Amino acid sequence: MNTRMFFLEELNRLRHEIMSMATRVEEDLGKARTALRNNDTELAREVIADDAVINAMQLKIEDEASIMIATQQPVARDLRELVTIFKLASNLERIGDYVVHLAKTVVKLAGEPAFRSLERLERMAETGREMIRASLSAYLNQDAEGARAAAAMDDLIDTENKALIEEILSLMTQHPDLIARAQRLIKTSANLERLGDHITNICEGVIYMTEGRHEELNK
Repeated sequence: MNTRMFFLEELNRLRHEIMSMATRVEEDLGKARTALRNNDTELAREVIADDAVINAMQLKIEDEASIMIATQQPVARDLRELVTIFKLASNLERIGDYVVHLAKTVVKLAGEPAFRSLERLERMAETGREMIRASLSAYLNQDAEGARAAAAMDDLIDTENKALIEEILSLMTQHPDLIARAQRLIKTSANLERLGDHITNICEGVIYMTEGRHEELNK
């Protein structure tokens, strides 16, 4: 096997590992959303436990990408893709952390009367899932426009976050006894907003990989 063929096989294997990691994060986000809707603490704890697996996947991908850069000396677009793989793995790990926070919120609020604003958290989580799927599709298809379209969905998360904070602040003034729970929801909403930002970072990496230029999408 010549050097180029070996490199392409290793790169393809890394692509599969990134997709496996992204799929796992996306599925965990779906589980956390379901746990929130159904007040399912067992499912939430399953998501929390899975975080160690996602962390291990990140380290494995980054180690393998480092070895490829050091031993294969890629140039031009190949190097840009390996740099993008680092960015994808790092941001997926951070997204996983925010998914865990959502799951922990389910556990902490277990048994308490539901807030109406939980529906907004569910919508934010579902939009996040759509963004993950769209951004990774853009990566696999080398589709810069698809990456821009995926990043644009972050506006939906930002809108829900702003509306939730306004609702919760109003509720806190009327019911001071709910302040502790309300603060937890505000923090969870803020973390889901950051989750969207990290997916946008992935989209920026796809644009860099395909077009060779940096583009700021978090505006």
